[in-house]
Amino acid sequence: LGRGSAVSMAQQALSYTVFDCKWVPRSARLLCLGSAARGTGLVQLYELHGARLELLREIEKPKPIKCGTFGATSLQQRYLATGDFDGNLNIWNLEAPEIPVYSVKGHKEIINSIDGVGGLGIGEGAPEIVTGSRDGTVKVWDPRQNDTPVANMEPVQGESKRDCWTVAFGNAYNQEERVVCAGYDNGDIKLFDLRTMSLRWETNIKNGVCSVEFDRKDINMNKLVATSLEGKFHVFDTRTQHPTKGFASVSEKAQKSTIWQVRHLPQNRDIFMTSGGSGSLHLWKYEYPAQRSKKDSEGSEMGVAGSVSLLQNVTLSTQPISSLDWSPDKKGLCVCGAFDQTVRVLIVTKLNKL
Repeated sequence: LGRGSAVSMAQQALSYTVFDCKWVPRSARLLCLGSAARGTGLVQLYELHGARLELLREIEKPKPIKCGTFGATSLQQRYLATGDFDGNLNIWNLEAPEIPVYSVKGHKEIINSIDGVGGLGIGEGAPEIVTGSRDGTVKVWDPRQNDTPVANMEPVQGESKRDCWTVAFGNAYNQEERVVCAGYDNGDIKLFDLRTMSLRWETNIKNGVCSVEFDRKDINMNKLVATSLEGKFHVFDTRTQHPTKGFASVSEKAQKSTIWQVRHLPQNRDIFMTSGGSGSLHLWKYEYPAQRSKKDSEGSEMGVAGSVSLLQNVTLSTQPISSLDWSPDKKGLCVCGAFDQTVRVLIVTKLNKL
């Protein structure tokens, strides 16, 4: 079975399109978020019992739900923040889900991606949520404040608006520092510094950016993975930023079809999983170079990219696997949702040997 073996534990057929799935922190429970046939939004809460998923609760909402995060909540509350097809950011208490505990019409169009930071007892700083939308804007929200974003990154005057497909927090290693990375449909990747409220770095990977994630949100920026529409992903070493060349990177052509998601293993930041349009999961390990930086002819520090090796791949579905989440509590436990309207729970074994 090779290094890091994927064993299927449970799967559940759904009667709707699932867009996102998330483990509920400190539990054997998971959520599926999506769109019912009649155009409403659904949140389903399941509990894992061995090889079986038991449906505990189903919540229907007016608009299809595209994405969700627990990243800005406390472990005591475990509130879920969601983005929907109408541009609404809502925060739900799953114990009493009738009315959101926070709600704002955040965007003019669908919220494609959401991320949270400052919660779950991880890292430092305010609890914040970032949303990226088809309307071209990326906004940061503090749920303790009313309905105005604390930051709004939009196209500058004269620049055409691009569909933002993915957002992620990083560099939140103290009270002041924090960045947001955003990926767009034209291949742009932009890194916004929330402390200085400025664009810190940008690049273009020539193909729509489906998913971005830092290996850890709450440390000095270390690595960033970006996946693309045509089966390639890029790993940027974000430890060293060269004044003109930016970050060193290594790219890998993983498969022929879109790489929908990337998720780093919570217990080992150098291992990550990608999910693909071909219905497969690929498990990767990043190897650092002997030296992570060197001086150029002008004496400026520049990063040195490492290499990536494939540990394992498994095909689960004939349809794209569009969402993926590792359990924060049990190493190797993951959930993925696919467009064949199935949610699957897997355990990846032997990870402690890597």
